[in-house]
Amino acid sequence: MILTIRNLVALMMLVLVAACSSPPPSKFKTYNGPPVTQVVVKKSERQMFLLSGQKVLKAYQVGLGPQPVGHKMFEGDGRTPEGIYYINRQNPNSQYHLSLGISYPDTEDAARAMMLGQQPGGDIMIHGRGPYGNKQTLRDWTAGCIAVNDDEMEDIFSMVRPGVPIVIYP
Repeated sequence: MILTIRNLVALMMLVLVAACSSPPPSKFKTYNGPPVTQVVVKKSERQMFLLSGQKVLKAYQVGLGPQPVGHKMFEGDGRTPEGIYYINRQNPNSQYHLSLGISYPDTEDAARAMMLGQQPGGDIMIHGRGPYGNKQTLRDWTAGCIAVNDDEMEDIFSMVRPGVPIVIYP
């Protein structure tokens, strides 16, 4: 009988501790502000802007590919594309915390790479730092993507929807 009471008390203590602990923070935030109508990236300034109409809602410092100058020509060149694209998907299970897909390559990108005898590549994303953590010190370390820290990516992921245009300037 004593053993049963001890087990019951231990179980009640575990339930009490579990009820008092707070859940881990979620990487999925909510956003109730004005809609993001355009994303603008200025590669030379390492800046990304989220706009609603003409108003800048947020600005971020970004990391790019290791060859940040010039338009992406083919897979493996280490460059971030330049031009007008669209956000074409959200990936909540990205190995880089969260990510938003960019519609690269378009038909011109694919044709250019083929003329060079190369593949255009793909999977160009805006993403967090994931396994590199928020202490990543390399400025341009992606394979051609646009990187922000994980906390910033949570905000961006909540604000930007598929279909939003992204303009990437040199």
